[in-house]
Amino acid sequence: MASSGMRRGASNTAATAAQTVAAPPRVGEQIQRLRNERKMTLDDLSRAAGVSKSMLSEIERDKANPTIAVAWRLTNALGVSLDSLFTPQKAPEPIAVSGPHDIPTLSGHDARYQLRVWGPIELAGKFEWYELTLQAGGALVSSAHEPGTREHLTVLHGVVDIEAAGTTKRLKVADTARYVADEPHAIRNAGKGEAKALLVVIHG
Repeated sequence: MASSGMRRGASNTAATAAQTVAAPPRVGEQIQRLRNERKMTLDDLSRAAGVSKSMLSEIERDKANPTIAVAWRLTNALGVSLDSLFTPQKAPEPIAVSGPHDIPTLSGHDARYQLRVWGPIELAGKFEWYELTLQAGGALVSSAHEPGTREHLTVLHGVVDIEAAGTTKRLKVADTARYVADEPHAIRNAGKGEAKALLVVIHG
């Protein structure tokens, strides 16, 4: 018969082992990272994988766990293997510096705008910030984002009109607008020269 000391030792060992079990991987975060690395929108991946946009949004925010079949369809559409979702990421550097050539830039040539993506990829879909440059006559016109999404725009140079919820407001340098972005909205250059602004998007 085992002594009480041995039983206590076994219990302590089991407790220690339970504490050292690794946390499960955040699959949704991995899918979002892979999607953003490929510059795919939620709509793009939804169509490519045959997964509804609402389900994909829930998965990326780790509010729903995908089945193996759904995870396989998503990784297949992303062009990676299923086990890549479970590959641990390297610990972040204490100070990570990005040079000007490391910052992704999105250009809408016909719409005369340029978006520099200042926010890190891993925060995309949660909290994003951009440097928006609008040429004369330029506009950034957006469809509705996820429910509860809001945008915050501060004008750094020029004059800008914000259209949201059926309302238009004009902003000058140092003005900040905070507005709903879960319905169609637009940012337009209202001046004759270039306009520049800081755009922050907080998803619902």
